[in-house]
Amino acid sequence: MNKVANLFKGDKAIWAVFLFLCLISIVEVFSASSTLTYKTQNYLRPLIYHSGTILVGVVVAIITLNIPCRYFKLMTPVMLFFTYATLLGVLIWGQSINGANRVIQLPGFTFQPSELAKGTMVLAAAQILSAMQRPDGSGADPKAMKYVLIVSVPAVLLIALENLSTGVLLFGVIYIMMFIGRVPMLQMGKLTGVLVLLAGLFMALVFSMAKLDREGQEIDAAQEQGVELAVKPKADDGDRSAFQKLTHRFWTWKNRLTKRSSTKGVSPEEYDIKGNYQVAHANFAIASSNIIGKGPGNSVERDYLPQAFSDFIFAIIIEEMGLIGAFAVVLLYVILLFRVARIAGRCENNFPAFLIMGLALLLVCQAVINMMVATDFGIVTGQPLPLVSKGGTSTIVNCAYIGAILSVSRSAKKAHPQPLPKE
Repeated sequence: MNKVANLFKGDKAIWAVFLFLCLISIVEVFSASSTLTYKTQNYLRPLIYHSGTILVGVVVAIITLNIPCRYFKLMTPVMLFFTYATLLGVLIWGQSINGANRVIQLPGFTFQPSELAKGTMVLAAAQILSAMQRPDGSGADPKAMKYVLIVSVPAVLLIALENLSTGVLLFGVIYIMMFIGRVPMLQMGKLTGVLVLLAGLFMALVFSMAKLDREGQEIDAAQEQGVELAVKPKADDGDRSAFQKLTHRFWTWKNRLTKRSSTKGVSPEEYDIKGNYQVAHANFAIASSNIIGKGPGNSVERDYLPQAFSDFIFAIIIEEMGLIGAFAVVLLYVILLFRVARIAGRCENNFPAFLIMGLALLLVCQAVINMMVATDFGIVTGQPLPLVSKGGTSTIVNCAYIGAILSVSRSAKKAHPQPLPKE
């Protein structure tokens, strides 16, 4: 028993949230993988593959939690070099999934550089912000923002070229980290103004140039009708011009922004199910759930949603587990964020506190985006539900994030109860 207990060191509440999410993931991914079962003609293969990935992730978490936090600083230069090398590599020889070049094919599996890049940028930002805190405790040095942006913005741009939502998510977390790191408010205000201006210019460019993206129109039409596109080698795109390679996601971005910004009411008779295939069937799944749901394994919409085991798994969770199950999943992420905040408050040094807050924000913000998309409150982004959706690189890297949080929880000083006042 002592040997087993030694494996699961660190904050027990974080471990409980992590293991509950893993169990939910195994059950729901197995249930939602009917399309994969049909394609492979093997009922157990999706379960075995995903359970194996979760098991590897747990091992990675255990290994990571045994690494003292001070060694994470030493890893930063190596991680930055590897991150930028792979982000550039995926643009050159990566493979295309649903029109975006996001993975590098390796023997036996695919590697998604953007997943590792998120943690690396959080690690680098935490180190810069902690190193540049003023001795008088008045906050970060004004130069801290400049150094954080120099390190992180190029990575965000490389990610955003192929996966805009991930780039926006990463920069949003870095922005919040600078706020937590007490970067001067005047600088934060100026940065906010610049971001609003750039967002306006970007939207104008997308709307004006999207009509030139013929490939994006074909891809988006296929996705909206529930057709899952095959992985395509980057080499197959060699006949495209440099301009086409730069703008090949513009139509998809314009289409998603247009649909979300439209305020025109549509009657049930006029609603275009084929044109809104994924969102429509996600809504069907939610509408048929009731309070307690249909029960695990009894989903109907999993056979219609092409990404039921990934992007829209929260809709399947609601359909099978009802509002009670959905609330339980949301509560797990809330507990994770607040528990990490308590651990950060007990840290004697700034670096581990900034690091685990950044990692927790990555997981929780991504979960919020996924849930908003599944419940039709946000733009379709392709963000999986962390630690729940089916995945390879993303699942293992997210488990490493949990391991880093647990590592910090081991070294954080214990909270001591305040003595009762004397009468």
